[in-house]
Amino acid sequence: MAEDYGIAVLHSPLEIDAAAWDALLDSQENPNPFMRHAYLLALHTSGCASAQTGWVPHFIVLYSGVAPHTLAGACVVYEKTHSYGEYVFDWAWANAYAQHGLDYYPKALVAVPFTPVPGARLLARSAEARAALVQALLQWCKRNGMSSLHLLFAQEQDVAACTDAGLLLRHNVQFHWNNTDPGYTDFAHFLAALSQDKRKKIRQERQRVLNSGVRFRWALGADISAADWDFFYRCYERTYFEHGNAPYLNRGFFAHMQRCMPEHWLLFIAERHGTPIASSLIAVTAQPASATGEKGQKIQKVAYGRYWGALERVDCLHFEACYYQPVQWCIENGYQRFEGGAQGEHKMARALLPVKTTSAHWLAHPEFAQAIAHFLDREADSIHAYLDELAQRSPLRRQG
Repeated sequence: MAEDYGIAVLHSPLEIDAAAWDALLDSQENPNPFMRHAYLLALHTSGCASAQTGWVPHFIVLYSGVAPHTLAGACVVYEKTHSYGEYVFDWAWANAYAQHGLDYYPKALVAVPFTPVPGARLLARSAEARAALVQALLQWCKRNGMSSLHLLFAQEQDVAACTDAGLLLRHNVQFHWNNTDPGYTDFAHFLAALSQDKRKKIRQERQRVLNSGVRFRWALGADISAADWDFFYRCYERTYFEHGNAPYLNRGFFAHMQRCMPEHWLLFIAERHGTPIASSLIAVTAQPASATGEKGQKIQKVAYGRYWGALERVDCLHFEACYYQPVQWCIENGYQRFEGGAQGEHKMARALLPVKTTSAHWLAHPEFAQAIAHFLDREADSIHAYLDELAQRSPLRRQG
């Protein structure tokens, strides 16, 4: 017998019990720090993801009919007036709507703003609750005149629920490093698993950084000082300004991270002759190696490449700060995976291997939905061919 859920739509993370939200997140098979209540709250209170920046937050929550105060499911959905900060590009869809005199905005987005990290999007206690959450999302979109619904970088359970509800699937490719079982003993052991040309290239790149006089230090959690956070933000902000844009995240957001989520951040700082010149900020899961979710699944220790910047240009410094230092740290600290962020085929040369990501989409306009379905079928064929091509170019040493 199907359970009867109570449904509520809230408009601020301040209206949601943080412990209940995080407990629901931790019961998922692929939780990550970016869906924690404190992270979403920081985006909201800092003004980074708010009505003023074109991200109007809504929280759809399901309450169990048996225990009305128990969260059975929840998700954050943003009402968007643009497509910036998403990393699954639908500008062509918006342009096609405009060419036909139709409004593509506002649209609905289930995602973490500015964060292309795969993970749980539909937080639910059961498959039944997840299906109910999808239906609640669709009803909310129709009731509020949304042109479309987009659920980005979803975990497998979310994709299955969206598929059952008739949403269209779209695929893309990211590059992740994996610490193969039983795990590398050190960075040299990792290099030994690569083909000779890739080993040589990485050694050369690391040596160039050393020869320039650059040395690295790292700090984790509460050991990241306020001065370190300030220096990191100078680097991060400069990277955006060099590309002609203002940064998505402001200093207030990172101040909130320092206060409320320090255990989830790892900072690498490059120094030359004792003077800091560059930094990279990595997000990490904070569970011990034996941690398990509420359903008994083992939670992997994962690091996520996020932000970087430099005040000086040094040959190969970006590769050292954003790939080699984090991978070496992951090996030394027993982390199973390092996700290098969106796109970037060059990451394969650093032994980050291709991984397919999936998003789900619903469009209210039937003719456009049909046209986009045909487009996604063709795009999926291209993605599969691309993955096959990348598999032939693996940086790993061939066995046998």
